[in-house]
Amino acid sequence: MSEPKSRKEQVRLMFDNIAHKYDFLNHFLSAGIDKGWRKKLVKMVQHHQPQHTLDVATGTADLAIALARKSQTPITGIDISNGMLEIGREKLKKLKLDHQIVLQQADSENLPFDDQTFDAVMVAFGVRNFETLDKGLKEMFRVLKPGGMLAVLEFSKPRKFPVKQLYNFYFKYILPMLGRLISKDKAAYTYLPESVGQFPDGKLFLERLVSCGYVNNAEKRLTFGIATIYSGFKS
Repeated sequence: MSEPKSRKEQVRLMFDNIAHKYDFLNHFLSAGIDKGWRKKLVKMVQHHQPQHTLDVATGTADLAIALARKSQTPITGIDISNGMLEIGREKLKKLKLDHQIVLQQADSENLPFDDQTFDAVMVAFGVRNFETLDKGLKEMFRVLKPGGMLAVLEFSKPRKFPVKQLYNFYFKYILPMLGRLISKDKAAYTYLPESVGQFPDGKLFLERLVSCGYVNNAEKRLTFGIATIYSGFKS
């Protein structure tokens, strides 16, 4: 009888399985709103003019590409799923951005970089997949330079009627069904609402940033609270 897979291994296998449909599903299931959310995160990061940026849980490199379109500085993207990275590398070659963005397979909770390497660290829809949230937050803190910025884009839970009710219905019933039909993966789009439901959003996440050493932490809720950008700094 085989040993049960860790959450980290389950996430890696899941994203390997859906990599070929991931970009399409992201944009289709969010009606393209996710592109605007990434642009807002990039604008916040760019305001601080980082000279070297780390994109954690880069997936197929959408966020790294969005930043590269606004900056000529180097970007390193890491992800645990090599299937996602392979799609990302193909995109970078087509866009001629492979000289600026370097992708490598790595664990977000054990980053293969020296202390104080990056001016900014950004994550889009990745922190809720960390096996141990605080461990991942502390690793990103470690590789940030003093004064460096962390920017996190993540799904959150709308709080007001009727958006809350509509969102919950879509996330629990419509999204998993469409995700299964298109990706052919039964677990992936059931996992999404479950992981969002378990994620400590809003003030709870800001408290986790404080406990991991970040200062001047803030949240910016987007599209009626469907997503939130969190920011923090290393003093």
